[in-house]
Amino acid sequence: MTECVYQGSFNPIHNAHIEVAKYVHEKLNFEKIIFIPAFKPPHKDLKYFDSENAMHRLNMVQLAVEEYPYMDVSAIEYMRNEPSYTYNTIKQIYEIVKPSEKINFIIGTDAFIQIETWYKAQELKKLITFILFKRENNFDETPFLKLKEKGYNYILMKKPFLDISATEIRERLKQNKEIYDIVPIKVAKYIKQNNVYKI
Repeated sequence: MTECVYQGSFNPIHNAHIEVAKYVHEKLNFEKIIFIPAFKPPHKDLKYFDSENAMHRLNMVQLAVEEYPYMDVSAIEYMRNEPSYTYNTIKQIYEIVKPSEKINFIIGTDAFIQIETWYKAQELKKLITFILFKRENNFDETPFLKLKEKGYNYILMKKPFLDISATEIRERLKQNKEIYDIVPIKVAKYIKQNNVYKI
């Protein structure tokens, strides 16, 4: 079985994340899409990513995907309890699962354009095929083709850009606005019941 993973901070997970996973499943027919919430994303301000936040993010992702039999959640980074470097996670998955083909890795163009700054990027590119989603409306593939020439192989998906961000969700919460239109209902309820963002 070819593995497809979807790693991210998911702070919180929202409808665009779910739509991306549904689209990948429909178009590429992976048996499972494995969500991996980062414990401490190395490119984020770590003061906002403590152990309590990591636990909530893991719980929210589990709630968001439970109705989709082809989506699953891995606590692999949560259990490591250290900064979440993708290379380390992918290596660990290879050791556990021993896939027969390269692992597929869902990523947005905004993150992918920075890929050469990632930890052990030269080794990472040999281990995965990137499943690339546009994160801007006026998309220019030129810089990404240059990355492909350097060995960062990707499949560019054609799904239109859905403009939802976790920052927008947290801002809405601060303003006491509803988030049910952009966040799965179970996740929205969880956020409010547990005061995740301490509004």
